[in-house]
Amino acid sequence: MELDEEIDSILYIAREVSVYKIPPLNANEGYRANDWGDLASPLWKGRLRIIENSKGAALQLEDAQTGELFARAEYDITRPSVEAVLDSSRYFVVRVEDAGKKAYIGLGFAERSDSFDFNVALQDYTKRRRATLNPPVDVDEVSPHAPAGPKKDYTLKEGQTFSINIPGRAKTTGGTDLLGSSTSTSASTSSTSGGIPLLPPPPSANKRR
Repeated sequence: MELDEEIDSILYIAREVSVYKIPPLNANEGYRANDWGDLASPLWKGRLRIIENSKGAALQLEDAQTGELFARAEYDITRPSVEAVLDSSRYFVVRVEDAGKKAYIGLGFAERSDSFDFNVALQDYTKRRRATLNPPVDVDEVSPHAPAGPKKDYTLKEGQTFSINIPGRAKTTGGTDLLGSSTSTSASTSSTSGGIPLLPPPPSANKRR
């Protein structure tokens, strides 16, 4: 009997991160790591992994030695669970949800290079996920299935002519336009008739020297 196994891909690993208990966010203000108290005394230290599968991605905080799970945060691109703080590039706020309950914790990296790689991993995943959920439409694949309307024949029949009405000049009489309707003689009676004067045509290639 074949079993369908979900394959997890590891997008990022940080060997050591720090977790902080953070105060509630004031209205219309962003998070600041300086408001979290003594940053040298975190609530927890351990490993961070970003794991992706067919359902999405998640941030897992685990014990570096035993792998025991401390907290897990699903990363939804429509409602990201990670937010950068305003006063540092090494600290973030992560929304953790469990059984309908949610909490916000502070996440800190010892090195800026680690926090940079963490941010890039989330951005790359977001781009790929959006491309998967909203694939581009190929016009060549769609257009052949569209109903084609009747084609019109605009070629001149034998004995048929057409006339062009240029503002300020009289038209020839007795002509027939491309669609087969008769034309009548008319002339511009006034230069103030409201028509927009046509610019002169470009010089012919035969007259150039």
